[in-house]
Amino acid sequence: MSPRLVFLKLGGSLITVKAQPHTPRMDVLARLAGEIAEARSQDQGLQIILGHGSGSFGHVPASKYHTRQGIHSTEEWLGFAEVWQEASELNRLVMQSLEQAGLPVMVFSPSATVISRDGKVAIWNLIPLRSSLEEGQLPVVYGDVVFDLMRGGTILSTEDLFSYLVPIFRPVLLLEAGIEPGVWQDYPTNTRLLREITPQSFPIIQASVKGSATTDVTGGMLDKVHQVLTMVERVPGLNASIFSAEPPGSLLRALLGENMGTLLHG
Repeated sequence: MSPRLVFLKLGGSLITVKAQPHTPRMDVLARLAGEIAEARSQDQGLQIILGHGSGSFGHVPASKYHTRQGIHSTEEWLGFAEVWQEASELNRLVMQSLEQAGLPVMVFSPSATVISRDGKVAIWNLIPLRSSLEEGQLPVVYGDVVFDLMRGGTILSTEDLFSYLVPIFRPVLLLEAGIEPGVWQDYPTNTRLLREITPQSFPIIQASVKGSATTDVTGGMLDKVHQVLTMVERVPGLNASIFSAEPPGSLLRALLGENMGTLLHG
């Protein structure tokens, strides 16, 4: 069976209680890990590169110290270290859940492997990550602090990392799993769900697509849609979905190819 590579992001709002600092949703993590394991069992050709957000862990100190904008003082370097600690702690919990589901996961921490330039990946040795994928493992990355050639330090989101990886690994599907059923055209009223977004339709609807209701230092929904559409344009044939993985079984269905939420395509 030929491989089918999927990029999957578990959003911070899905795996943490984003309005309550340092609060993981361990029951949700366990369920999601089980659905990933089941998808791999049902589709032997399924390969996954998984990323996750920081939710109520890293975003709180990152907002306090404005870490994404750059590091300019001793206090901000202390904040940089605090964000790193929080992001690492959540990643440990994510990895624990994935391991308990029997998944062969290995983490590639951006803070230890990536150098950025003005907030974009500049240097990343991908040989270990590629080897992990080729050997049947499930590589994991996550939103993290990185050293930056212009800003001193910054934060890269999973979307920032995926933007670099997509044209290199060329997945067939990109899944953004969160708590919203898709992209709302009238947020926060939330009565009109967009079924699809293309590069052609985005300029028309972008004024009505708003950001996140909670602290998100790496941008809200509008930024996410823009980044995902850019990735879709760079890889012909790549489809992406922004959907809710809250209903049990929804992540499994998405991983097996069912259209979920809002479809983004070229």
